[in-house]
Amino acid sequence: MKTKHKILWSLSTLLLSITACKTDTDKADAYGNFEATEITVSSEINGKLLQFDVNEGDILKKDAFLGYIDTIQLSLKKELLVVSKDVIASKSRGVLSQITVLKSRLKTAERNKKRIENLIKDDAGTQKQLDDIVGEIDVIQQQIISIEIQNAPVVNELKNIDIQLKVIDDQILKSKIINPIDGTVIVKYSEAYEITTFGKPLYKIADLSKMELRVYISENQLSNLKIGQNITVKIDENKEMKSYQGTIIWIASEAEFTPKIIQTKEERVALVYAIKIVVINDGGLKIGMPAEMWIE
Repeated sequence: MKTKHKILWSLSTLLLSITACKTDTDKADAYGNFEATEITVSSEINGKLLQFDVNEGDILKKDAFLGYIDTIQLSLKKELLVVSKDVIASKSRGVLSQITVLKSRLKTAERNKKRIENLIKDDAGTQKQLDDIVGEIDVIQQQIISIEIQNAPVVNELKNIDIQLKVIDDQILKSKIINPIDGTVIVKYSEAYEITTFGKPLYKIADLSKMELRVYISENQLSNLKIGQNITVKIDENKEMKSYQGTIIWIASEAEFTPKIIQTKEERVALVYAIKIVVINDGGLKIGMPAEMWIE
């Protein structure tokens, strides 16, 4: 009888061992949550949203035109600057015309100087004639310099207006709401005809075609993983697990303490390495969804 009990006890122990081994084998190598790169698109100028064609769940293409902010005040300011520029430019043209006349006189005087120098060589001219023409050239040159000095502030004012016009053109360009990436609208913060200000969020978009699973692994697992390695990712689907093919795209270079939100108290003191796995989304993966990593 004792022998029979020993046999039964041994069989029970063996069965428990096998069950325990199976449980360890079926355990995932790591756990984490899906992430996506989210971009918050904000207003770049102040004004009223005259058009804003965005709804949550919309799938948008990069560089898609979504609406614009009122630019009437900017356009009026630009017109005033253009008028001011024309008035100042007319003054500058009057000054420049004087310089043109003086330069023409200077060219004639330099020709006369050369002619008198040739006459002096042939003893047909006098030194006084040469001195007079040299003096005339100096006077003309001083007049040109004086007018150029007077015109310098006008030139600088024109440059200043040109810079202001470029600033307004840039603001008008920024009044257009252009989508920055291919993606899906996650959150809409503003509505058409609302007043918006610089930096105010308009909507949030993320590329959900590829999701990133962030998980944490121990130092012992690190040697079995490398960037570019294929990994199996599983999520809960009804009563079964659905599998996806994933690829490791990043492994942390430094260890960190295990995040408190996903581990037990005993495991929080352990040092782990974060890794990211990219997974092609078939529409079933969502931001924040929990998932398991299985090393193939």
